[in-house]
Amino acid sequence: MAARAYWQGQIRLALVSIPIEVYPATKSGAAISFHQIHEPSGKRIRYEKVAPGVGPVDRDEIIKGYEISKGNYVLLDEEEIEAVKIESRKTLELVQFVDAGDIDVLYYEKPYFVVPADDLAEEAYVVLREALRRSRKVGLGQLAVRGREQLVSIKPCGRGLVMEVLRYADEVHKAQGYFREIGEDKPDADLLDLATTLIEKKSAPFHPAEFHDRYIDALHRLIDKKANSKSNKRVLEDVEAPSGGSKSNVIDLMAALKKSVGDSGSRTGKAAPASKSAADKGSAANAPAKKAEAKKPAAKKPAATKSPAKTAKTTSTTTTRSRKRA
Repeated sequence: MAARAYWQGQIRLALVSIPIEVYPATKSGAAISFHQIHEPSGKRIRYEKVAPGVGPVDRDEIIKGYEISKGNYVLLDEEEIEAVKIESRKTLELVQFVDAGDIDVLYYEKPYFVVPADDLAEEAYVVLREALRRSRKVGLGQLAVRGREQLVSIKPCGRGLVMEVLRYADEVHKAQGYFREIGEDKPDADLLDLATTLIEKKSAPFHPAEFHDRYIDALHRLIDKKANSKSNKRVLEDVEAPSGGSKSNVIDLMAALKKSVGDSGSRTGKAAPASKSAADKGSAANAPAKKAEAKKPAAKKPAATKSPAKTAKTTSTTTTRSRKRA
């Protein structure tokens, strides 16, 4: 079954119009939906629409209301709401171009594939794609669809274009409100070297297929067990507890990083670079001190210690001469 287009129309750049079709670039992942069940009877729970003091009401007696104060509502019917909806236009006009890095990742909401609607549109489509790629810019415009207006960006993606729906400014929290109390102190250089070494050791190409939602996998196993057992007895899945979860959060950061680097090296079969390891730096720093300690006794030998040596040497010589005379 062919995918259904999310939107069909044209991209307009000044006097140039490019017929396009827009398709969702994502899909819903694996999810499990539960229903509420009345345990004694096994019947599914149903909800009724009720009004306090009135009881159950019919669907055609329900309208929408916006609360302006506690218990006071402005009532709106469907015709009034429909009258203010933005008409879905068939044109996406690119009104501005910005550097790709100017758009914070927090503003990106959902991606869509943009394809030329027919062979005649392909030439202009390719020109727009390559112009965006050469200038390293992203096109911005607003798209009216399903009654609301969305802010979108257009940028190159391989042989095609990707449209991303962006959040409006009032939909994004300011980061300063969350990061304000974090200190500005620079980290210890040795700790930073160890952390960087650990990151380098664990770096690898991103393969999204290697990651799975382990919670959903565990739920599927649980459901399969209960379905096969044909029993409603409780089944508890064995879940591995995170290592060190019961220990105190107060740790020796240097020791933890050193151990992490060592464990990572044993798993990957690669040794930590000697020149960059903070542990090696510590050993190098201690080496001169050890040499100095070794030289100290030799440098401060008292004169008295030499007398026994000479006496022993004289006695040995006298004994040797006596033996020769004998």
